[in-house]
Order: sequence, then structure tokens, then C-alpha cells
Amino acid sequence: MSRKSESVDVVIMAAGKGTRMKSKLPKVLHLLAGRALLEHVMDTASGLGVHSMVVITGHGAAEVEAVCTHRFGAATHFDLTFVRQEPQLGTGHAVQQAVPVLPDNGVTLILNGDVPLIEAATLRSLLQECAGERLALLTVDMPDPSGYGRILRVGDAVQAIVEHKDATQAQREIREIYTGVMALPTVQLKKWLALLRNDNSQGEFYLTDVVKFAVADGATVVACKTADKVQVDGVNSPVQLAELERAYQMRQATKLMEQGVRLADPARFDVRGELVCAQDVSIDVNCIFEGRVSLGEGVRIGANCVIANANIAAGAMVHPFTHIDGEVLGVSIGEGALIGPFARLRPGAELGAEVHIGNFVEVKNSSLARGAKANHLAYLGDAIVGERVNFGAGSITANYDGSNKHRTVIAADVHVGSNCVLVAPVTLGAGGTIGGGSTITRDTPAGALSVARAKQVTIANWQRPKKIKR
Repeated sequence: MSRKSESVDVVIMAAGKGTRMKSKLPKVLHLLAGRALLEHVMDTASGLGVHSMVVITGHGAAEVEAVCTHRFGAATHFDLTFVRQEPQLGTGHAVQQAVPVLPDNGVTLILNGDVPLIEAATLRSLLQECAGERLALLTVDMPDPSGYGRILRVGDAVQAIVEHKDATQAQREIREIYTGVMALPTVQLKKWLALLRNDNSQGEFYLTDVVKFAVADGATVVACKTADKVQVDGVNSPVQLAELERAYQMRQATKLMEQGVRLADPARFDVRGELVCAQDVSIDVNCIFEGRVSLGEGVRIGANCVIANANIAAGAMVHPFTHIDGEVLGVSIGEGALIGPFARLRPGAELGAEVHIGNFVEVKNSSLARGAKANHLAYLGDAIVGERVNFGAGSITANYDGSNKHRTVIAADVHVGSNCVLVAPVTLGAGGTIGGGSTITRDTPAGALSVARAKQVTIANWQRPKKIKR
């Protein structure tokens, strides 16, 4: 970490209730692309190599702080601190709460916890404009600037920010607005925060008033304007959240298509984590990718699949309506494998090359070697399956005895007939055959036919019970 980056301290305002969200959940914890709004902001800020991060909480403070600590508290390269704003008396009052924990040296970068799509490159440009000595404001031109603080200039020099509620009609015609993001020397920030007053229509302490104090002190105030409105859009309602979700997803889709990925419809595609694709990958509509997913060369994903934390090797085909969730253990799928439709792969599923997992087959914590097949209506849990095994329709491994899980080992070239129950722990010898309808409770020898079912009995002239009329 460079000396310059060590001197940057980030303050994130995350105290608001978010009344227009009409939810019990604190606004900054609503999800965009599978992560809380605040997590997006913190992830981006952490990529700047900052010295510390101060999160200002208020509404739902304990819940917000718990999410941040879970995500960043254990292994971070920066100091994470929380301060609370109670009561909430405006943006200036919020940042005043952070003053005691900010070192005097260096630069403070102020962000908003409900502006999730701000990019690191934009923040780096803002810090460069600040240069450790100037007040730098991130601004943008808005087609409709209603509700935002307007940038007042004399020539190119910024003179003040006026809040919409306090602006004159002429000032409300200005389209350049302050985004809520600024960078400035910390020692100056502390000085100007101490001068804030609440003699305005809202009776609040506005952070934007530091601009007029800076101008009065003869300090340089610069505006770093971004042309990308989406980066600075905040979330105040479910409608705005949905709009930003689609904007985010379209950007992910565009990046992938520029790399050569074929998306049947980029408007019906969601990445809620990290998706890495090799050449000639094709993805049909309504697919969701969560956690970290890697798709090898020529992989095809059918419509309506949900895939999380999985590595899928070259040439594999995942048919429609398949659900793959690797959670912590992950799922791996070998080259040329065929999965689905309507299959479910759970954590610890390791499928070799050319494995077939068919409709309504569930695999959990099991490995299947090259060419093994379970094509219909089956369950494989805590199993080791050898090469070229055929696992019949309706068959299951009974891996749980009510207290503990046990392993089933099926050696190479075993054929398991339909509707069999393999009661673990049990081992099926190589090349053996299990007769349909068998319940296997003991190990079976290699190359043998093993059948374990009741003898068929036929009773002639059997009369079914008749319903009693009442």
C-alpha cells in the first residue's frame, strides 16, 4: 500500500431510514445484484487502498453494523469503525459524528451508502483533483435536477452548493448538481464542520455548507464532473432500486458480450457475484449466476437455470431449469458433461468428464467419475461413484441414519437397477449388477448380480376392500 493511499480515510453515510422504501429493512441493506447497497460502496472504497473506513449508522444501526462486520470485519487491510448519528439532523451532523475518529493528517473521502454503483476509477479521479489540499466535489449534469443541491459557480470556480429547498427559482434552473461525494483535507473538514449552523428551512446541518466556508477561507474548490449518471444515482424507493438493478445487469451483460459470450437476451440475465467465461460460451434467457461461477470454453447454459459457486468445464451442457448451488464447498462439472433438465447439484458435487445427470436427479457431496450416469429420478448423497456406472431411475443412496451421514462407494462399471435403496455405509464391487427394486444393506462382490427384495407372491381371486356406505 502506498504512502498516498494510506492517508485516505473514507466516511460513508448510512444512517438514513429510507421511508420511501416502505420496508422494515434499513435502506442501505436492500439488495442490488445479491449484495447490500452499502456492501457495494464499501467494496469499491476498499479497492482504493484506504487507511480507514468509518460507517455512520443510525436507523437499524445494529443490523447495519452486523452486516458490515460480517463482510469486512475479519480480514481487512483497513481499520473499520462505526459511529452513530442519533438523532439524525442532516448530512453535516452525520459527518460531525465521525470527527473524533478521523486522524488530522491526510484526506477524507465522503461517500453515501445508498449510491451503490460508484466506480473506483471515478473516486481516484476525485482524489487526484483533491491532491491532498483542495476541496473536490463530484458533480453531474441532471436532466431533472429537482431535489438535488445545485453547484453555484463564478466562471469555473465553485462558490457554493445550494440545497433545492433553499434555492431561488433561477438557481433551480441549474442542471449541475452535487452528488454527495467529496474529498478534502481532513484538518480542513474538521474546521469547517465546526462552523455549521442549522438556520435553514429544514433546521438541519448541511454538509454542503462547507463549500461556502472553504470559499470564505480562500481555499480552492474544484468540481470533478462525471458524465455517467448511473454511477451517482442513489436509491430512495423500490422503483429506483429496480432501475439500478437493471442498469447494473446490463453493464455486466455488455462486458460479457464484448468478450464474446452469447446471451440470448441481455435484458433477461442476472449476475449476483462473479461470472468468468471462456470462449464461445452461450447463455439462454432468465439465468441467474451467484457467488463465483466459471464457465469453460463452449459451455452452453439452457434457459431458467440458477447457478451458484460452480466450475463448469469446457463443452458441458446445462439443460434448462437446472439448479446448481455449491455454497462453500462448491460444485465442479467435468468436460462434456450433460446436466438436466430439472437437475439439482448441491455442495460438494464433483462430476467428471462426460457424466450425465438427468431430470429430477439430485447430487450432494458426491463424486462421479468419467462417464457415470444417473439419468432419471435419483438421489446420490455422500457417494463415490466410479467410471461408467449406471444409476437407475428411482434409486437412492440412503446416507443418513437419523444422526450421522454415511458413505456409499460404487466401483467402476456397476449397474444399479431402478428403484433401489443403497443403505450406507455400503460398497458395491466393480462390474456388479444390482437387481431392480433391491434394498442393499451389505457390501456386494465384484462382477456379481445382487438382488435383495421380497419374494413375489400372487393371491388368486383377490377382492379389494369396498368403501362402506354411511
